[in-house]
Parts: sequence; structure tokens; C-alpha cells
Amino acid sequence: MAHVGPIAETADTVTLRRADYEALLEAAEDVADRAALAAFDRRVATEGLAAVRADGLTLEEASRISDGESPIRVWREHRGMTARALAAAANVNSAYLSEIEGGKKPGSAAALVRLANVLKVEVEDLLATPNE
Repeated sequence: MAHVGPIAETADTVTLRRADYEALLEAAEDVADRAALAAFDRRVATEGLAAVRADGLTLEEASRISDGESPIRVWREHRGMTARALAAAANVNSAYLSEIEGGKKPGSAAALVRLANVLKVEVEDLLATPNE
């Protein structure tokens, strides 16, 4: 990446050319991609490729999330758990879990962390993202 220099600077802000800003964003995405690939490679080295592949969602499951279904419900079903079993394991009220899965409540950060730990996923994997 070429040298990025500010157009203007104050004590609180820095103004960049749009091309420089976009180059910085692209570089940050590249770093994140390389980190994700390295983490995947480490996991494959530790667990084996077959185990890593078996742990991921199927195309159908990923499509369900993409179509707006609750990621928590999809991961719960992928792990073969009932809602009651997940709620108990995560120490979350089953009615509250139902409201989270149904989209009536977003779920507290603490509840999402506990659910993610039980489901063996990152919290980010449980966050619903609106269709774009």
C-alpha cells in the first residue's frame, strides 16, 4: 500500500482522500481475512479437516439464517439440542430463550455469551443480521 497522508489535521480529526480511506479499509479487511484463515489452519492442524468441516453449518442451515431465521435456533438444532436443554445448559430461562429465538427480544449480552459457550460458537455467530 502506498503512503497515506492526511489532507488536513486537527486535534480531533484527520481528513483523508477517499482513495486512501478505501485502501485503509481494504487493508484492514485483508488483515482480518488472513487472521481468520490462520485460525482455520490452526484448527485443522489440531482437530483434523473432517472434524472442522463437520462442525460447520450446512448450506441449508446457513440459508435459513440468511433468510431471517434465528441463528440461535439454527445452531441449537444443528447441535441436536431442544430449546429446554439449551436453556438449562446456558442457565437461561426457557421462556426468555423462546423470546430471543422468536425475535421478540434481542437477548442480553450475558445470555448470548452463555448460549454461545454452550453451542460452541462465537457470540457473533448468534447475532441476527438483517437482509441487505
